[in-house]
Amino acid sequence: MVPSMEEPLVGSNTENTQGPGDSLVLIEVKKQLYLAGPLIAGSLLQNIVQMISVMFVGHLGELALSSASIATSFAGVTGFSLLVGMSSSLDTLCGQAFGAKQYHLLGMYKQRAVLVLTLVSVVVAVIWAYTCQILLFFRLDPEIAMGAGSYIRWLTPALFVYGPLQCHVRFLQTQNIVLPVMLSAGVMALSHVLVCWLLVYKLDLGNNGAALANTISYLANLLVLALYVRLSQSCKNTWTGLSTEAFRDILSFMRLAVPSALMVCLEWWSFDLIVLLSGFLPNPKLEASVLSVSLNTVVLVSRIPSGLGAAISTRVSNELGAGRPHAAHLATHVIMALSIMSGVSVGLLMILVRNLWGYAYSKEEEVVQYIAKIMPILAVTFLFDDLQSVLSGIVRGCGFQKIGAFVNLSAYYLVGIPAALCFAFLYHFGGMGLWLGIICGLVVQMLLLLFITFSTNWDKEALKAKNGVFGSSLPADLMT
Repeated sequence: MVPSMEEPLVGSNTENTQGPGDSLVLIEVKKQLYLAGPLIAGSLLQNIVQMISVMFVGHLGELALSSASIATSFAGVTGFSLLVGMSSSLDTLCGQAFGAKQYHLLGMYKQRAVLVLTLVSVVVAVIWAYTCQILLFFRLDPEIAMGAGSYIRWLTPALFVYGPLQCHVRFLQTQNIVLPVMLSAGVMALSHVLVCWLLVYKLDLGNNGAALANTISYLANLLVLALYVRLSQSCKNTWTGLSTEAFRDILSFMRLAVPSALMVCLEWWSFDLIVLLSGFLPNPKLEASVLSVSLNTVVLVSRIPSGLGAAISTRVSNELGAGRPHAAHLATHVIMALSIMSGVSVGLLMILVRNLWGYAYSKEEEVVQYIAKIMPILAVTFLFDDLQSVLSGIVRGCGFQKIGAFVNLSAYYLVGIPAALCFAFLYHFGGMGLWLGIICGLVVQMLLLLFITFSTNWDKEALKAKNGVFGSSLPADLMT
């Protein structure tokens, strides 16, 4: 299908009919808050599942907590980050196709993504089967390694649910359908507490029960969203049923999915890597427990910038696909202002609750005091993570995942991780030193992404996006 001769590729009149400049900003703020509010809540509720599992495990003892923590980090590094990253290619593909009103493409992209992520999950499951041996090879404490290996075996079924769940979330998100995502995640989170209690305590499955509970909760969330997509009138144009088109152009899809995965994974891996490195510090059980709680805390609060990043990714991709570059450019300025406000507010809250937060995870006074000491560093981490999250959303909306992957590689693996190793092992700052290194990487990442955003030619990107959607089933510029 080609665009009508009456429909310009760039500069649709709709972006000039909103009123004066101030009202345009207000309208954009309302659009982003409408998207970001449910997306923040939905993302928070989805990710709270693993946090709840770790909390249940934490009350079984320090060894149980450290084993589950290492297993969760290993699962994130080798599996969940990969699935999240590959599914994020739909931010670009579905978002730009929806903006260009090529609705039939969204269902095809979703099916193709589910197929690819399922195949990837099979490979990851094989790797997970050798978790204990891998951790022992890296000389991790044998007790922790064995506990982590058992935990991750019971977590494996979650892989085959988590990938399709992410695809459904992004399929709906790029159409500005966000309330069902939030509500289904809410039902999942509430039920997860009960499921964990039953499996961990009533059925006496301990750590393994907490791991299995993740699969049950993710599956419930997926089923709700899948039913909504198939039954709701909101998706009647974008979901037209199963199609053999999903089996075509797999390699072309991978050309965007792989850099999308690398962009997400390189960042995610660096955070999880510091938890794994904590196992090599003096008193590894304490350090691994505290670093895991710290990571869970950062993951929890980062749902706010994650929602903002998802909102701006949708806004930018929709506007570029519709051929409205000025609207996309305005959206980037609005989101950065919102990001700074949220970063400062949440950072201050983290400092205020620092003496109480540790009790949610452990009864050990040593653990609680250490968490209180590290919370101000986590607050600074969040501020920079907030800014880079929305900038990463802009990058995804434009389809700049390849550039984003190189930025994250440079920021974390040439700066962040080396700095963390120096602070922790050379200057003996322990777990706090690992976090200081991550902050260094975050600062570099934020500055590089900021440069990319301000140097973007929005007219050119809008023309590329809309030409790409109309030119083929997969945007041509994203295949190069």
